[in-house]
Amino acid sequence: MIFEKVGGHLLFLVPWIFAFMTFAGSLSINFEGLKTLKKYPKFIFITILFLHVLMPIWAYVLSALIVNDHLLTVGFILSVAVPTGVTSFIWINICKGNIPLGLSIILIDTILSPLIIPLIAKLAAGQIVAIDTTSIMIDLLWMIAFPSMLGMLMNEWGKSEFVKKLSRTFAPFQKVSIFLIVFINSSVIAPYLKNISWDIVGIILLVLVVSLSGYTFCLIIGHFLWRRIDLITTFVFTGGMRNIAVGVVVASTYFPSRVVLPVVFGMLFQQVLASQFSKGLEKYREKFNLNVGNEVKS
Repeated sequence: MIFEKVGGHLLFLVPWIFAFMTFAGSLSINFEGLKTLKKYPKFIFITILFLHVLMPIWAYVLSALIVNDHLLTVGFILSVAVPTGVTSFIWINICKGNIPLGLSIILIDTILSPLIIPLIAKLAAGQIVAIDTTSIMIDLLWMIAFPSMLGMLMNEWGKSEFVKKLSRTFAPFQKVSIFLIVFINSSVIAPYLKNISWDIVGIILLVLVVSLSGYTFCLIIGHFLWRRIDLITTFVFTGGMRNIAVGVVVASTYFPSRVVLPVVFGMLFQQVLASQFSKGLEKYREKFNLNVGNEVKS
C-alpha cells in the first residue's frame, strides 16, 4: 500500500513471475497420479464439480444477497472458480490423505483451468463487464498449463537427483515470487485499503464465510459420500484450497480493481483455515477411531 506506485509500474512482470512459480512448484509432481483416474473417477468428477460449479453458485448467492454489488459478486465468484491450490498437496501429506489422488486432482484441474476460468468469468461478468476470454485463456495456458506440463515432464524424465537439486534451488525463489505477486497486485487495491470502511470490513468477513464454508461443505459431503478418512481428507483440502494467485492475476489484468478485492482477501484466511481443519480432521479421526482406508462408522 505504501509503495503502490512502484507496484503499479511492475504489473507487467506478474504473469512472468507466476509462470516461473508454477514451473518450480510442478517439479514435485509427476504423472503417476493419473493412474488414480481409473480407480476414483467419481471422486475426481465430484471434486471438479464442487470446485467449479457448486462453490461459484454458493459464492454468487451469498454475495448477491449480502453485498448487492455486481463487481464484488464477480470477484467472489472468481475467487472460488480458480483451480485448487498446489499447496493442498502439502496438507494432504501432513494429514495422511490419499497423496496420488490429491496429485491427480491438482494436475487435472490445472490443465482444465484455461478452459474453465474464462467460461466462468464470462458467465459471472455477463453484459455489465466486457472481458476478453480468449486473452484470459492464452494467458492461463502459458502461466499455468505449459509451465506445469514442463515441470511435470522434467520430474518424469529427468534424473531424480538433478530434479531434487533444482527444486531445492528454486524453493526460496518461489517464496519471493509469492511475495512479489502479493506486493505488485496490492497496488491495484491500495486506494480501497488506505481508506478502510465498513464496506471493506464487510467484504473481508464475507470472504471468511465463503472460505470457511468451502472446507466445511467438503467435510460434510465427504463424510456422507465416501466415509473413508483418507478420501475425506483429500476432498477437504483439494476442495477447500484455491490457487488464489491465479485469481489475483486474472482479476487485476482483466477486471476493474473492485473485482480484485474478494480475490486478494482470500490470501488472509486460506492457510490459517487449512491448519485449523487439519486439527479438526485429527479429532474427527480420533472420534471414529480411524486409520487410512477405514470406513467411518455412524
